[in-house]
Amino acid sequence: MFAAERRQLILEMVRANGAVSLRELARVVQTSEVTVRRDVRALEAEGLLDRRHGGAVLPGGFTRESGFPQKSHLATAEKTAIADLAAGLVEEGEAIVVGAGTTTQELARRLARVPGLTVVTNSLLVAQALAHANRVEVVMTGGTLRGSNYALVGSGAEQSLQGLRVSKAFLSGSGLTAERGLSTSNMLSASVDRALVQAASEVVVLADHTKLGTDTMFQTVPTEVITRLVTDDPPGHDDRAGTELQALADQGVQIAVAGTSGGAAGQGGPGGDAGPARQQRRDVPLPGPRRQVPGAGAGLRSAAPLGDQAAAAEQRARVADMRRR
Repeated sequence: MFAAERRQLILEMVRANGAVSLRELARVVQTSEVTVRRDVRALEAEGLLDRRHGGAVLPGGFTRESGFPQKSHLATAEKTAIADLAAGLVEEGEAIVVGAGTTTQELARRLARVPGLTVVTNSLLVAQALAHANRVEVVMTGGTLRGSNYALVGSGAEQSLQGLRVSKAFLSGSGLTAERGLSTSNMLSASVDRALVQAASEVVVLADHTKLGTDTMFQTVPTEVITRLVTDDPPGHDDRAGTELQALADQGVQIAVAGTSGGAAGQGGPGGDAGPARQQRRDVPLPGPRRQVPGAGAGLRSAAPLGDQAAAAEQRARVADMRRR
């Protein structure tokens, strides 16, 4: 493929999806990430797109939200690895809330094997993935169906969550920064996600490395409220993603990194497995100070991993090593 053809295809993918990772671009145009990165720089110089951590987005600062068909084909291997790791945080007999998203849908497919689990969700895709799990109880919120991501939103969804208390909330979003936390491009989705957070004692964010450093319009979860981030291992050249991880760690977010096998992830059907488990690196808890959330209840305060100075230095060295790779 000639450079002009390659760049046109890259531009079409970004326009169709809103944001695309370098890995995905390289796979589609069948070339190396180094070549794709050079193409993205050239397109950015022409003002046709903006570079982000490990990928490219539409120009103009805040990315627009992609629909489910586009999102379901982005970063599939990363989402699978993240879901594999996040499922290990759920114990038998727990009650949790799971928000809408393609990554949380992957998580739900794995939760079907956890006995005695109660899952509260506003996502039809999450509910569908758990529909045939005999020992999992699924509770749907009310609300108005938002067709682009198959989620229930609006006042009905928010009111159905009032008075609810669960152990953990698992959420995804459009972007994650240390400055603003998790954000999304849709106001109605953001409002329901905030209601889900209010119901949980711990907040677990699922976000692949392409979302690190991306900031979108509506904040859903401030950084100080996030207990844990489950993400994938960013490429060694992605210094900006590594910097964002360190900034999140400095604010006390516990970071769990999932490694991928490097191959494309399989896409299982609803209620089935989405592919073989990937090589995973378990928790990298990173001590740091936590700020109190003004007006937040006890359920919104995540545990502050304190430890001594030696432990803190050791954990920070792990992130520094990850960034060098």
